[in-house]
Amino acid sequence: MDFKHIPVLLEEVIDSLNIKSDGIYVDCTLGGAGHSSEIIKKLSPKGLLVGIDQDMNAINAANERLKKYENVMFVHNNFYNIDSILEEKGIDKVDGILMDLGVSSHQLDTAERGFSYMKDAPLDMRMNREESFSAYNVVNDYSEEELYKIIKEYGEEKFAKKITSLIVKERSVKPINSTFELVEIIRKAIPIKFQQNGHPAKKTFQAIRIEVNRELFILNKALEDSINRLKIGGRLSVITFHSLEDRIVKVKFKSLENPCTCPSEFPVCICNKKPIINIVNKKPIEASEEELKLNSRSKSAKLRIVEKL
Repeated sequence: MDFKHIPVLLEEVIDSLNIKSDGIYVDCTLGGAGHSSEIIKKLSPKGLLVGIDQDMNAINAANERLKKYENVMFVHNNFYNIDSILEEKGIDKVDGILMDLGVSSHQLDTAERGFSYMKDAPLDMRMNREESFSAYNVVNDYSEEELYKIIKEYGEEKFAKKITSLIVKERSVKPINSTFELVEIIRKAIPIKFQQNGHPAKKTFQAIRIEVNRELFILNKALEDSINRLKIGGRLSVITFHSLEDRIVKVKFKSLENPCTCPSEFPVCICNKKPIINIVNKKPIEASEEELKLNSRSKSAKLRIVEKL
C-alpha cells in the first residue's frame, strides 16, 4: 500500500523553519516525506536533511520519494533519541527541527495497523512494528485501575469508568482481540445522546495509542534535547493534534523562554537563569479554511515555533 500522507500546515511549516540553503534540518517524524520533500527543495547540495521515523514503512516510502537527492540521511529510530542520533552522525548543532506529532494517514488507513476505530483489525497501534508491546496488551493485561487512569488522562474521556469496567468484564469471558470488539464495548458504555458528536471510540483509541507508543513521555524529553541541539537562531517547529500534546509543548516553551524561578516580589532576578528560546508565535498557527476543506485531518492541528537565543 502506498504511504500517502497529506502534510498539514505545509506552507506555514516551511516558512516557520526559516530555511537556509546550506543549513542542516531534522524532520523528527518523517512519515511519507510530505514536509521533507519541500524542505529539501530549498537546500543546496551543501545543505543536509536528516529524516527520522520509527515506522519502517515510512522510511521506505520517504527513501523512494527522495531518491534523487544525495543530501538526505534516513534514520529508523524514535525521535526520543535525537541526541544520540545526531551524535552518531557526527552532527553537533542544526539549523531547524520539525516535529509533526500526528498519526500518519497511512497508519490510519492501513487497516491491519489497528489505529483506526473505523476499520476492523487486530488491536495493535504500534508505530514501531519491531516492538512487541501493543494495544492488545494494554486492553487485556492492564489492571482496571491502570486502564481507567489511561483512558481518563490520555483520552480525557468522561465515561472512562464505565468503559473500563465493561472492558474488564468482557475480557474476563474472552480476550478482546480486534478494534471492532473494542468499539462495540465502548458503544455500550457511552449513553446514546453522547454519541452524536464524533465517534464514541475516538478518545479511548487516542488514549491507548498514546500509552502503547509512550508519546507524551517521549515528547517531553525530545523537546528539551532538540532545543539543546539548535544553533543560535535555529528554529524548532512543532505540530500537535490534541490538547495533551499541545499543553506539554506550550508549558515547555514558556518555561524555557522565562526560566527565572525567583519569587515575584524580588525586585531583580538573582537565580541567573537566562531565557534559552524566544517564542515566535504567541498564539498557535491553525489550518486555514481552504486547508480544512481539502484535508479534514488538519482540523485540530496547532503549530508552535521557537527560536534559539
